[in-house]
Formats: sequence, C-alpha cells, structure tokens
Amino acid sequence: MGQRKGNGSAVRQAVEYDLVELVRLRALLFENLGGHFFSPASADDDWLDALAVVLKEQLTADAVRILVVDGDGDSDGDCGLAACGIATIEQRLPGPHLRNGRIGHVIGVVTAPSYRRRGHSRSIMRGLLDWFGEREVARVDLYASAEGEPLYRELGFTDHPDPALYWRP
Repeated sequence: MGQRKGNGSAVRQAVEYDLVELVRLRALLFENLGGHFFSPASADDDWLDALAVVLKEQLTADAVRILVVDGDGDSDGDCGLAACGIATIEQRLPGPHLRNGRIGHVIGVVTAPSYRRRGHSRSIMRGLLDWFGEREVARVDLYASAEGEPLYRELGFTDHPDPALYWRP
C-alpha cells in the first residue's frame, strides 16, 4: 500500500521503526478511554513490553494491518506519529449471515491530542476499510469511544445485532 491522502493526512503502513511510537499511542488510547475496565488502578506497565513484542510480530502478518500518519513537528514540537490504526481479520466458520466467515476487527484508532481534528482518523479508517474490502471481509466490528462514534457512524457503522458478553478466566 502506498500513501493515501485524505484531508492532508498521508497514511502509510507501519514499519518496525514505528514500534516505540505505536506503543505510546496504544497506551494513550487506554488512558483516554478511562474507567476501571480499560485502565485499572492496579495495572502496572509490564503490558507495554508485551505489546511491543506482539506488535513487532504483527507488523508483517497477513491478517493484520497497522496504518500510521507521521507527525509534522509543528504540534508542540512533537515529531513522532500523529495517529495510528490497527485492524485484524479473523477466519470464523461461514454461516448464512457470514458467507465466507471473515470478520474484520478495528482494534484501535488513536490520534495524539495535538494532532486531533485534522482528518487523520478518517484517513486511517478509509485505508483500513479499503484493506478489508480487498480481502472480502464479510463484516467489520469495532468498539467506539464517545468521541469516535460519530466518525464511525458516518463511515457506515451501525449498532451490532449480536448481544455482547465476555468472560475472563
């Protein structure tokens, strides 16, 4: 994938050189979501090391796409990544509502505070949706923050028809 421009946002696929910045932005995502579930008071930073290892493995995986927008250095001296978005494809069993069984997941789209409201998340999402389309994904799921929900709805996301439950061992 080359660079995709949209609202001035040059989107590119992440490379190993971006790992430190990807970890920084991913941590920022959880700080912004707040609440005990996403940012438990008892959590320490050891998960960041595990995140870096997994991200490095996933950078070249066929079922993962990590897109980034570079910072311009004009925002509070920040010249790292302005934004990133991570998506995965999961192969499930086909069914009448999921003909080929391929489900896409947008794992997280986050923009550094000094780069917000410039179209970076929109450009990243369009790049991820194009990638899903090229791979004939039957459905794309995501969890939206209150700030991100209007963008996702504008891009065609609707309420999920399945009730969501989870279990932690």
